[in-house]
Amino acid sequence: MDDDEGIRLQKVLAAAGIGSRRACEVLIGEGRVSIDGEVVREQGRRVDPESAVIRVDDMRITTSSGAVHLALNKPKGMLTAMSDPEGRPNVGDLVAGRNERLFHVGRLDADTEGLLLLSNDGELAHRLSHPSYEVPKTYLAEVLGPLPRDVGRRLRAGVELEDGIAKADSFKLVDSAANRVLVEIVLHEGRKHVVRRMLDEVGHPVQRLVRTAVGPVQLGAQKVGRLRPLSRPELGALYALVGL
Repeated sequence: MDDDEGIRLQKVLAAAGIGSRRACEVLIGEGRVSIDGEVVREQGRRVDPESAVIRVDDMRITTSSGAVHLALNKPKGMLTAMSDPEGRPNVGDLVAGRNERLFHVGRLDADTEGLLLLSNDGELAHRLSHPSYEVPKTYLAEVLGPLPRDVGRRLRAGVELEDGIAKADSFKLVDSAANRVLVEIVLHEGRKHVVRRMLDEVGHPVQRLVRTAVGPVQLGAQKVGRLRPLSRPELGALYALVGL
């Protein structure tokens, strides 16, 4: 890039919410900022914010003006699709007025609620969805009880499904009341209906299923049907998780 092209690095960082321009100059001077893998200490360095990979303290910072990364609390009954020829409620309905081309990151079946990520970064969406990156997903499942003590051990060891063995990364009992039991299951599987099928296999069919986390991103108290932008730390942690 020529010296008269691009935007000064401290201005780009300030626009990304890192701090004031003066604070960003301090970060640059301390060697805490890199561009495309190269540590930069030069004040006034010009960059293209649309294409440069900029990191502060090794955390990637999104500087592209058109970047969109959203978290949705998907309602039960909504299809994970950007459109539906039959007119059924779908995720695309919620972002129909936006100009960006958004991708849903992975999918939740219609009867499953909870956290679904949307992004216009195709590579990030691909890596978060691809099984080779082993992105953990956390679910809360309501099942019929009582629950035998060995269920968690069986799920962690792996249960045989028609398309191969599926294992939980972790499993714990959250709450129990009468014949209703709430459990948390974490896994990096992406197969269709895998949580429901695993719990069916151990004799405890799912009554309700909610995804509460994708990697470092938590659903928290976000209301059903609402969208929110990912925070800078959430996005940086997602990029780090998949090596971007």
